[in-house]
Amino acid sequence: MKITSARFALSSTSIQDCPIAELPEFAFIGRSNVGKSSLLNMLCNQKALARVSQKPGHTATINFYVINEEMCFVDLPGYGYAKAPKSERNRFNDFVADYLEFREGLQQVFVLIDSRHDPQAIDINFVTWLVECEIPFSLVFTKSDKSKPGRVKAKRDLFLEKLGEFIEGEPPTFITSSESKDGRLELLRFVRELAGE
Repeated sequence: MKITSARFALSSTSIQDCPIAELPEFAFIGRSNVGKSSLLNMLCNQKALARVSQKPGHTATINFYVINEEMCFVDLPGYGYAKAPKSERNRFNDFVADYLEFREGLQQVFVLIDSRHDPQAIDINFVTWLVECEIPFSLVFTKSDKSKPGRVKAKRDLFLEKLGEFIEGEPPTFITSSESKDGRLELLRFVRELAGE
C-alpha cells in the first residue's frame, strides 16, 4: 500500500460529532505516551500530520485523517489519561468505548504496546475488553529501536503469554519503530488487505 495523500479531517469530542462513516476506518489507541502520533506520522510519511507531544495524555479528542481519499486513520485518546480530573477521564473512556462499540465502518483497532516494558495490567484489561465486545484488533509493539531485537521479541512473547491467560488464540502482531520505520510495510500491507484493495 502506497500512501499518496494524508490529510487531517476533523476532531470530535463526542460520538455525535464524528463524521458520517463513508470510508473504512482503522483506529489507533494505546496508553499515554506509547508513540501513537509518531507511528501515524511514520505510516503516512509525514512529520507533522499528527501532533507529537512530550506530555502524556495530550490527545483528548478523536482525530480523523483521510488517507488516499479512500480510508481513515483514527487517532483515539490514550487510555490512562493521567493528567485529567477523574470526571474527565471517565468522559474520555465513555467516548472512546462508544466509538469502538458502535462505529460503523470500523475495520480494525490497532492497540499500541510499548515494547520496552513487561505486560501492563491496563493493556491486558483493555485488550480483554475488546475481545469481550468482539471488536477486531491487532497489537502493535512500538519503539523497537530502543532495545535489542531479541529483547523486543521477548517482551512481545511475554505479553502474548500473559494475554493467553484471558483469551484464546493470538491476534496479529507487529513490531514497529517510528525512528527506523521498522514494521511500516507490514502494517500498511495488512491495512490494504483489510480494506480489500
